[in-house]
Amino acid sequence: MKLKLLYSDLKPELELIEKELEQAVDSESLLLNDASLHLLQAGGKRIRPVFVLLAGKFGDYDIELLKRVAVPLELIHMASLVHDDVIDDSEIRRGRPTVKSEWNNSVAMYTGDFILARALERITEIESPRIHDILSKTLIEVCRGEIIQIEDKYRLDQSLRDYLRRIKRKTALLISSSCELGALVAGTDEKTAAHLRRFGYFIGMSFQIIDDILDFTASDQELGKPAGSDFIQGNITLPILYARRNPQIYQMLRDNLNQDISDEKRLEIVRTIRTSSAVDEAKRVSERYLEKALKELDYLPKGPATKTMRKIAFFIGKRKF
Repeated sequence: MKLKLLYSDLKPELELIEKELEQAVDSESLLLNDASLHLLQAGGKRIRPVFVLLAGKFGDYDIELLKRVAVPLELIHMASLVHDDVIDDSEIRRGRPTVKSEWNNSVAMYTGDFILARALERITEIESPRIHDILSKTLIEVCRGEIIQIEDKYRLDQSLRDYLRRIKRKTALLISSSCELGALVAGTDEKTAAHLRRFGYFIGMSFQIIDDILDFTASDQELGKPAGSDFIQGNITLPILYARRNPQIYQMLRDNLNQDISDEKRLEIVRTIRTSSAVDEAKRVSERYLEKALKELDYLPKGPATKTMRKIAFFIGKRKF
């Protein structure tokens, strides 16, 4: 089953948000316009807007209000991807050339800046200091996460805590804010908003860990980029942290880290980690976060939105690519 089938009832609202995203990145500059649309048209799960809409179901559901939060959050995510591809020197994303690959680093950096500026412009449509405060603090933490990732590159000796704090800032907080802001815009009570915020955080952690596992268990075609890209780019993820405890694997990782390795060697490293115990160990960590996310849903009113969130959570925890 595809993820989008789980929230097919939101299709009209998501189509509206997609149009709003296209309008948001529209520019008088043909180059900026083409570069921004390049990533947007590559598609994506749109999981952040989905969680905004689902959280809104716990209050006074108004798509005209909710889209004012959903669009900026997705734009922030998009901007971070464009910047990430420059930092990681990535050539492929979602099966298509990245903005930096199609144009160059300068165009990519300014495209990311432009998309981020559009996100900030859009959020001003909501007159709520609290929402602005939550979003700005989230954005600060996302930037901190990016810097931490740069500092941690090629550090094979980093700890589990280093890894978890990095993915918290890079991924989990934006998903957490999507749930919380959707709830607040819809006028839910504080208790409900808090449970949704925590659900978003826990599911965001599980989501990123599974993403990092898939970098070793899925194929190039399924990923839309070379398997093992994280290792090649120097990003030490949870499967690598667990695999390095094997002395032979540690030596292999150390010998090939920050090296110009062949496709044959890349695939050998991927196979070695995939067939080690590291993948199952990483899955267990993801499952613990998934369990915590599901527990938060137990505190929410039973209904279609809670049911859909539960289905999405299970899908995220069990997805193959």
